[in-house]
Amino acid sequence: MKFNLLYVFTIIPRLVPYLGITLVIALLTLILGLFFGCLLAWAKLGNIVLLRKLAYGYTSVIRCTPPLILLFMSYYGLPKLFAFFGLDINDLDKIYFVLTAFTMLYAAVLSELIRSTYEAIDSGQFEAAAASGLTDWQTLRRIILPQAVFIAIPNLGNTIISLLKEGSLAFTIGLIDVMGRAKMIISLNYGARSLEIYLALALIYWALTFLVVKGARFLEETLNTQKATVREA
Repeated sequence: MKFNLLYVFTIIPRLVPYLGITLVIALLTLILGLFFGCLLAWAKLGNIVLLRKLAYGYTSVIRCTPPLILLFMSYYGLPKLFAFFGLDINDLDKIYFVLTAFTMLYAAVLSELIRSTYEAIDSGQFEAAAASGLTDWQTLRRIILPQAVFIAIPNLGNTIISLLKEGSLAFTIGLIDVMGRAKMIISLNYGARSLEIYLALALIYWALTFLVVKGARFLEETLNTQKATVREA
């Protein structure tokens, strides 16, 4: 069967409606990952030795574990764990297992991003803020966070791109996102037009990546312009 470029563009409208699931997974994972990542970063930067060692140990183990293994451990392991306490979660929507696996992974990844960003800020600014009479919360909100966001944007953009791509693994446990829909179409076609379908899928992911890159650059340039305006003032 000859390659049909036109089929690529006719299949995209059949995949796009399922893109919402992919984006929901990415967004919720990012929110939850940032929350737990902040807790891990706090433990790593804190003075409690036990918490610091546990946080670094968790990060080391999780970051060395392939996402697919984490996904399978979540999907097959959590029901057995909850069954031990007399709870049946086998009927839960598959998206919860996906979110659990990816939150575990990206909490570890984002904790390192947050830690390194925090440590990149000159410690003298904390002392200057304290000398100016600012509280810890005011120092964090007015001085630390604006600088931290500017420093973290490039790495955060790369992390979001990785999350979008690794989220495509969700189809392996039967979740029908954009990748799962593509696999279903290939199965219904008995493998025919697989190349065209995968190319259509690639175009969708390329478009998402392009938007993330452009969004990160726009935000970085906006913050850079604001910094320049403040300095001139």
